[in-house]
Amino acid sequence: MSDKPVKIPGADHPITITPNGHHVTVTVAGRVIAETHRALNLKEASYPPVIYIPRADTDMSQLAASDHTTYCPYKGDCSYFSIPAGGDKAVNAVWSYEDPYPSVSDIAGYLAFYPDRIDALVER
Repeated sequence: MSDKPVKIPGADHPITITPNGHHVTVTVAGRVIAETHRALNLKEASYPPVIYIPRADTDMSQLAASDHTTYCPYKGDCSYFSIPAGGDKAVNAVWSYEDPYPSVSDIAGYLAFYPDRIDALVER
């Protein structure tokens, strides 16, 4: 049995997931890492929105799985990837909730990118 706390989004800590509606491209070191029309925006409490991109629209060969992990009581266990082409700046630049909690299950199979660890995330 896990001793990790599990919290449900609510009025005190809302989480919404909506279609992004834009063409989103992520680049690192001149390489397109991800490109999609199917991105999602996750808005959590007072944090800035985070764009999640389908794995299917990401060049996974450009990513290297990391041993780094974190935990969010609202979303679950989080795994990380580095982008070797980006060097030290791009270590643990990408995260994913492999098996997110039911309240955020829409982000299963999606990845998010730290904006300061990639060269560009462009929405058109």
